[in-house]
Order: sequence, then C-alpha cells, then structure tokens
Amino acid sequence: MKTKVQLSFFIVFIFYSIKTFAASIEDGKAIFITRCTSCHNVNAQLVGPALADVEKRRSAEWLASFIHSPKAMIEKKDKDAVALYNQFNQIIMPDHPDISAEDVNNILAYIKSETKTGAVSAAPFARPGKIVPNYRPLSLTGNYGFFISYLVSVAILVLALVFAVNVKDMQRKV
Repeated sequence: MKTKVQLSFFIVFIFYSIKTFAASIEDGKAIFITRCTSCHNVNAQLVGPALADVEKRRSAEWLASFIHSPKAMIEKKDKDAVALYNQFNQIIMPDHPDISAEDVNNILAYIKSETKTGAVSAAPFARPGKIVPNYRPLSLTGNYGFFISYLVSVAILVLALVFAVNVKDMQRKV
C-alpha cells in the first residue's frame, strides 16, 4: 500500500513538473511577444541583440537586473550594460520594473525552446524585388461560375440603370 501511495505521488509530481515547465514556456512566450518582440528576436538581431543562448552569455540575476532597469545599470558603469549600449547605437532599452525574476526565468525558458541550432536562417525570400505573384489568368474552361455570375451582375446593373432612366423620364413628363 505504501509503495502505491509513493508511486502515485511520484506520478503526480512528474505530471505537475511537466505542466509547470510547459506553462512557464507559454508564460514566457506571452511576455516575450508583448514586451520584447518590437526590438528583439530569438535568432536574429533587430534593434536589440539576438537573444539565442543569452543565458550562456549572462547570468539570470544580471538579466533580471538589466531588464528591470537598463538605464540604472548603464549609469552604474556595468561593463556589459555599457558595451551593449554602445554596440546598439546608444539606444537604451526601456525599463520593465514589473517583470519579476520568475517572469525572466519563463522568458529564458521560451528563448531556450525557440533557439535554433546551427546557422541563423535567412529571410523566407531572397530579394523582395524578385517576388513574382502567382496569378492565374481567367479562362473560360474552368471559370464558368465566375463568368455567369459576372454576366448576371452586369445585366442586373444595366436593367437597373434603364429602369432609373425611364422613371426619371416619367417624372419629367408629369
């Protein structure tokens, strides 16, 4: 009996751990999308640095401090904060004092899950000027429904116009 209870507690613990880990990634994704994506991407540099493997470059405590107040860290002459400030055209990241340490860990979990291994992938298109739309010309063989509906709409509009002209002529005569 005791082993069954222990086994059930173990199973509950495992499911709870899996659920908590998945929830932390989802929470991190929600925070990242709403607060970070305007300047950051996980695998590509935008206004701010690419965040892939950021947990290997900086400690979680440093990241939490920097996210809470980058300006304060720059003013304290933190060498990493000043280096980032200078590297990215002296643009200061906005303060996020409401993001907790747990939120930072959730964001880091999301970044780890989104980090691509290997080379950074290119854009989904080579050159915007080279994109060719895939238009199909209308053909009578496959578009009977379209042509019939088009002709019926034109006929209705012509009849409505003729009717409106006749009504106006009758009003002028009266």
